[in-house]
Amino acid sequence: MDDINKEEPMVMHIDLNSAFATTEQQAHPSLRGKPMGVTNRLSKECCVIAASYEAKALGIKVGTRLSEARAICPDFIMLETDAPKYHVVYQKLVTIMRSYSPKVEMKSIDEGIIDFHGMGPVLNGRTLTEIGYEIKQRVKDEIGDWMRINIGIGTNRFLAKEAAGWHKPDGLDVIDYRNLKAYYKDRKLTDLSGIADGYGARLNSYNIFSPMQFLAAKEYTLKKQVFRSIVGTYWYRRLRGWEVDEYDTKLGMVGRQWVVASPTHKSDYLLPCLAFLCETAGVKLRFRNVEARGICVWATLQNGELFRLKRIYKSTFFTNQEVYRRAMELFNKRPSGAVVTTIGVYCYSLESSKESQLSMFEDIAKMGDLTKAMDEINEFYGKMTLHMATTLEGKKIIKQKIPFGGTEYFDLLLKSA
Repeated sequence: MDDINKEEPMVMHIDLNSAFATTEQQAHPSLRGKPMGVTNRLSKECCVIAASYEAKALGIKVGTRLSEARAICPDFIMLETDAPKYHVVYQKLVTIMRSYSPKVEMKSIDEGIIDFHGMGPVLNGRTLTEIGYEIKQRVKDEIGDWMRINIGIGTNRFLAKEAAGWHKPDGLDVIDYRNLKAYYKDRKLTDLSGIADGYGARLNSYNIFSPMQFLAAKEYTLKKQVFRSIVGTYWYRRLRGWEVDEYDTKLGMVGRQWVVASPTHKSDYLLPCLAFLCETAGVKLRFRNVEARGICVWATLQNGELFRLKRIYKSTFFTNQEVYRRAMELFNKRPSGAVVTTIGVYCYSLESSKESQLSMFEDIAKMGDLTKAMDEINEFYGKMTLHMATTLEGKKIIKQKIPFGGTEYFDLLLKSA
């Protein structure tokens, strides 16, 4: 175990505590100190997607149904998500983080990483711990005095994330070669980020029951026996503070889904909603600078069945109209008279956009120019200022909800902010 990384820790993980719930408490002082939660759509059996620390202390956590929460605490308060409000918080948090380094990556809506390698002039002789306390104060000053963040500092992303979860809420900790073993000794194996989801049992089968036993395992054992792949080497190095997680995740699909407000089989209600979902998917494609070859449309039906059709095309597509035309062709093949309770559409088999290339076909070039012009108008005047006529009714029906755990929606808003 003498190959532990002994570099000074230069990676900072920032975690905004109970982001959505805390934002609501910041906006509504009367909610502060009270058990409350946030859900995407209020109903009798809706689930908590974010709980305040007061609620967590009572055992009310993510996934708890409203009826269960009220049984635990009759005074529990549930609010619907408010996307514009969270966008403001996200925008301000990212702005603070980017003021210290251009190497900022948001891992989720409420978690991000700042890489300080090569940022000596910004540090100006200060330690990352000092910078961390400064960021904490800036969050209170620039976002709100009720907002609290956990900050973790480590030599790699894994240790920084572990440090950020060490003392919640509002903690600031450093894990490096000096206290790494002491930290592992006080943890359970499944406490480690990435282990609880399936790896715990695999490690147990090789008599690895604690983080210290995990750390003591030889690289050969982890690679050839436990994980039987390069993943074993990654874990060997990750545990020792070496960076193995700095890579771009390949984008697999973009799309949108919606729980139908009033389940029905009627096309005059469902198609405008589908059009709105397709328009959102089209915007996401262009925001990520990709084009798609495949599209999938799915729906859950009131009788418990799942309708799902997908198709790959020879040519790529990226405009809202093309996404909707392809999706509608598939959606219209659903069982006749079937009552739809959820609609989903996603584009896949993605390729880098070729919009910068000249097209041999004038109509395609014109469509690309028109779409680009519409996007620029929507960026300037607000999203969905210009949209397909078919989405008019869908826009009235469908509210923008929070894609919990993802950042694409907020990044898209950030671009136009």
